Amino acid sequence: MPGSYKCARCKQKVDIDVNVRCPFCGHRILFKERGAAIKELKAR
Repeated sequence: MPGSYKCARCKQKVDIDVNVRCPFCGHRILFKERGAAIKELKAR
């Protein structure tokens, strides 16, 4: 599950491969970074 994540505690960008842990502060809660694209949906 490689990807780009953001640490919930120190807000550093984290690229994880195997360990789900921030290498800067050791926190285990990470948020997946979203893209810059905005999705627009038409309401019915």
